[in-house]
Amino acid sequence: MIGLLQRVRSASVTVDTERVGEIAQGMMVLVGVEQADQQANADKLLERLLNYRIFSDAEGKMNLSLRDIEGGLLLVPQFTLAADTTKGRRPGFHRAASPVDGEKFFDYVCKQAHAIHPHVATGVFGADMQVELVNDGPVTFWLNS
Repeated sequence: MIGLLQRVRSASVTVDTERVGEIAQGMMVLVGVEQADQQANADKLLERLLNYRIFSDAEGKMNLSLRDIEGGLLLVPQFTLAADTTKGRRPGFHRAASPVDGEKFFDYVCKQAHAIHPHVATGVFGADMQVELVNDGPVTFWLNS
């Protein structure tokens, strides 16, 4: 699984005209599922997201995790993260999980996140979403599990 995370001051997801997810300070994560992914990949990605130290401590060093600051976690499905961009002028999606598997693993990550973290919001799998965020830093990392 791929997680493209951004440290944010705030973030939200809107589908049509309905705001379906919103967080204050925390982490907005675009989640991509690849064909070879299993439940263990989802568990590992979530563990890393919650404990990845990207927030500043009192000395201004990135020493605090999302859990430490009790920040929000916004999970947004994005199959294009699994694109193959090595050739040509059009991305290939042969590495991406099928829509059925992608939705299954995205839903699993969301369910697990809700069970262990108090501030979780999500986008909608397969929907045309508008994502708004105020990037903090900017601080962006690509995590692969």
